[in-house]
Amino acid sequence: MSSKSSSLRPLTFSLTLACLLPVAGPAADLESALATLAKVGPEGQGNETASQAWNTLAAAPADQLPQLLSAMNTANDRSRNYLFAAAAAIADRQTAAGGTLPMAALGDFLLDTHNEGRARRLAFELLRRGDSAAADALLPGLLDDPAADLRREAVQRLVDNAAKTLAEGRKESSAVLYRQAIDFARDADQIEAIAKPLKDLGRPIDLVQHLGFLTQWKVIGPFDNTANAGYSKVFPPESERVFDATYDGKDGKVRWTDFTTTHELGMVDLNKAWAPLKEVTGYATTVFHSDVARPAELRLGCKNGWKLWFNGQFVFGRDEYHRGAEIDQYRFPVELKAGANTLLVKVTQNEQKEEWTVEWEFQLRVTDPTGKVLRSVPPQARVASAAR
Repeated sequence: MSSKSSSLRPLTFSLTLACLLPVAGPAADLESALATLAKVGPEGQGNETASQAWNTLAAAPADQLPQLLSAMNTANDRSRNYLFAAAAAIADRQTAAGGTLPMAALGDFLLDTHNEGRARRLAFELLRRGDSAAADALLPGLLDDPAADLRREAVQRLVDNAAKTLAEGRKESSAVLYRQAIDFARDADQIEAIAKPLKDLGRPIDLVQHLGFLTQWKVIGPFDNTANAGYSKVFPPESERVFDATYDGKDGKVRWTDFTTTHELGMVDLNKAWAPLKEVTGYATTVFHSDVARPAELRLGCKNGWKLWFNGQFVFGRDEYHRGAEIDQYRFPVELKAGANTLLVKVTQNEQKEEWTVEWEFQLRVTDPTGKVLRSVPPQARVASAAR
C-alpha cells in the first residue's frame, strides 16, 4: 500500500522511548537480547520480555552500535522500534559522558547500500551527532541513494544551495543546481517544488515526461454503475482485449477508442473521453514495453472507485469516492517481463452531483522500487532490437 516518502526527521519516537524506559547496568548477553527482540509480535506478543531485553541492549557499550544496526536488517517493525530506541539510549549516554561514537564502523554500515534503509538512516544520524561536518560532506554522495530518506535529504541540501545561490543573484548557477536536484529527486512533491523556481528562471520542466506518466491509452465506456453496482460487475474489458469489438454500454453500443492525455500531471480524464457523466464505469488500457525483466512499481493516483490489472492479473482496487487524489497515492510492486506488459484500469463514478465530485480520472506511472522513473521502450527502439 501507499507510503509517501518524507524529509529526514529527527528520531523523535526513539528518543522519547529512550527517555521513558530505564537503562540497566552493564551489558549482559547481547545476542540473547537481540534474539528476544526478534520475537516481538502483534498485540503485545513478547512485549514483557522485550522490555527486559531492551534494558540489556541500552546498557551495551557504544562499540556495539553496529551490531544493533545490523539486527535492524532482519527485524520486523515492532522489534525495530526497540532497536532504534536502544541505539539512541547508547548514543545519548556515550555523548553525555564525553565519549565518542564508533564513527568508522557507523560509516561502513551507512555506505553499504545492502543494509536496510531506515537502519542506514540511523547510522547517518549517529554520524551527524559525532561529527556533523563529516556527515554533511557525505550528502552529495547520497543523491542517488536507494534509501528514500537519505536521498531526499541529499536532494534538499542541493535545493537549499540553489536557493541561496539565487538569493545572491547568481541566477544561471542557481538554475544549474536546481536542474541537478530535479534530476536526482524521485518524490513527486519534491520534484514539483523544484520545478517552480526552474520555471521562474526560464527553465521549465515537462513534468509529465519527467515523472513518467503514461499518456497513450485506449479507453472504452461508459458502462453502468447505478447504485455502485458496476464496481463489482465484470464487464467485457475485464475478460478480453478485443479492440475491434463492440459491446452494450450504459446508453448504447461502446467500442475502444484511442485517448491521449495532455494534462500537466498526466491525468487520464474520462469526462474528456466521453462527457461529464455520473453512475458510470470506464476502462483504460495501455502497454508498457520493458527492455528487460525487472522489479518495478505501479504508482496510481485516483479519487474515484478503481481496479487495476497487470498482465491480466488483478492487482488491487478501492470502492470509494472523492477522498482526494495525490501523485503516487497507491504503490504496488510488480515484476515487469521483457517485452510487452499490459495495464488495465477500471474507474467508476458514483451518483453524487456536487461540483467537487465531477472528476472521473486517474494518473499512472511505472518506476523502479526506489521511485526512479521507468519508461516504455519506444516503437523504433523495439523494431531495432527485434532486427538484431
